[in-house]
Amino acid sequence: MSTLAAPSSADLFTLHRTDTPVPDATREAALASPKFGTVFTEHMARISYIDGEGWHDRRVEKYGPLQLDPATAVLHYAQEIFEGLKAYKHADGSVWTFRPQANAARFARSAQRLALPQLSEADFLGSITALVRTDRAWVPSGEETSLYLRPFMYASESFLGVRPSLEAEYLVIASPVGPYFAGGLTPVSIWVDTEFHRAGAGGTGAAKCGGNYAASLLPQQRAYEKGCEQVCFLDATTNTLLEELGGMNIVVVGADGSVSTPPVSGSILEGVTRGSILQLLTDAGHEVSERPIPLAELRAGIEDGSVAEVFACGTAAVVTPIGRLASDDFDLTVGDGGTGPVTGRIRAELTDIQYGRATDRHGWLHRLV
Repeated sequence: MSTLAAPSSADLFTLHRTDTPVPDATREAALASPKFGTVFTEHMARISYIDGEGWHDRRVEKYGPLQLDPATAVLHYAQEIFEGLKAYKHADGSVWTFRPQANAARFARSAQRLALPQLSEADFLGSITALVRTDRAWVPSGEETSLYLRPFMYASESFLGVRPSLEAEYLVIASPVGPYFAGGLTPVSIWVDTEFHRAGAGGTGAAKCGGNYAASLLPQQRAYEKGCEQVCFLDATTNTLLEELGGMNIVVVGADGSVSTPPVSGSILEGVTRGSILQLLTDAGHEVSERPIPLAELRAGIEDGSVAEVFACGTAAVVTPIGRLASDDFDLTVGDGGTGPVTGRIRAELTDIQYGRATDRHGWLHRLV
């Protein structure tokens, strides 16, 4: 059974409506063909933190620029974390999100790793509920569209010195979005980087922080230059094992229907979409394993046909088939280069649940409005 958001947590947020509302026609034009992360709603949720006082001043206020002192800690020491989840409009007009409790728990783990104050699940859920209730008109209703929610926290104390900040700001902004990749469900090409690493053992790979993504940008740029849409990183210890893409987890499907994915061992982000897909695949009778996957094994499997499909998954792109895997010393087509049956089926099942078209048997949906 799906769960309803506790109204009390959202009601703790004081609403300060924008004094410059967007005209209806302008908003409708933006919702007609939303592009990922380029247009934002009129408000943002916000909570402030001061050491000794805790979290306070819960509010929804006008979306706008942040004023930062040049010595603000985040600008110098990168104490920052974020999350990503979506709000989906169902056929009856209600608005739901998907497994936000898992995002709240990961946000707390990320905060702990970055020495930031932890936010309660109630505040996390209350903030997204309060914002979506306020900007409900911005939730698109077109096919494969949603309202992308970006909770984030940064160290806001002004000082120069290597220590955890005593002040922090937590915000949630929202953006109406369509498919992450412009081509929709089209197989992408992946460049396997053997020089750079996204994270290493004992690092921040399991935290969702900006630094991990900054580290992926140069390899990602090189992947573009090689004609690939994404980059796949290998482990930093042996440089032989698959880890993850710049912003997505990777899943390998065998010709026998078995499914494998690298384990979340501290250097790989524990994706909410990843966990959901593994559960759905298990429900469908697939043999699912989380294990180290050598690049050499994947190459051999693609070449001899024992690997039938490879796909990437994450909140933004949901499930994306991988049609080509390339590097300096190989260039392989996965299967026939198209979208495999398992990939297509699991993507359809997941999105049907998210948009309310299928039974939510695991109780993953959480109503916002």
